[in-house]
This record gives sequence, C-alpha cells and structure tokens, in this order.
Amino acid sequence: MASGLEKQHIEITPGICGGKPRIAGTRIRVQDVYVWHELQGKTADAIVVEFPQLSMADVYAALAYLWDHRAEIAQQMQAEEDFVATIQAKLGPGPLLL
Repeated sequence: MASGLEKQHIEITPGICGGKPRIAGTRIRVQDVYVWHELQGKTADAIVVEFPQLSMADVYAALAYLWDHRAEIAQQMQAEEDFVATIQAKLGPGPLLL
C-alpha cells in the first residue's frame, strides 16, 4: 500500500561519504549505525537521543539495510582498515609514540 509518502531513508551518492550507503540527508553512514548498535551496544533510542537529526525509522532502516547488505558493508569496513594500516606502515609511528 504505497501512498507516495514514504521517506527514502538510505541513499548512496558518489562523492559523499565515499559513496557508502548513508542515512538520507545526513553524512551518517549505515556502517556508523552498525558500530553504535552492534559493537557498542547502543539501543536505537540511545542513537536517536545522541543524534536528534535521526528518527527511529532512520536507525531501523539503516539496520535493515545492513542486514540486507552485510557482506558488502563488512568488505567496505575491512578495506578502510587495510587502507589505514597501509598508511600507518608507510608513515611509521607518530611523534607522540616515539
């Protein structure tokens, strides 16, 4: 029963957030919501309190998108970690670590 009033909650735009899926109209990526909810144990309510620009529907849409695209998002997150590790290996320890 689509009435035409449904909000598009997730969008992917080349050049914004590295083209990663994000909550529409924000720079909050689906993977950010994943980290907060799944890894840090925050409830959807707590996420909305911390980020009042989000609705409960936005948070649950991000989680639903995550579950539909879990392998793809895990791959993107791993690629980011690999990139950081490569840069750190090239630069060596920072001045505070010496």
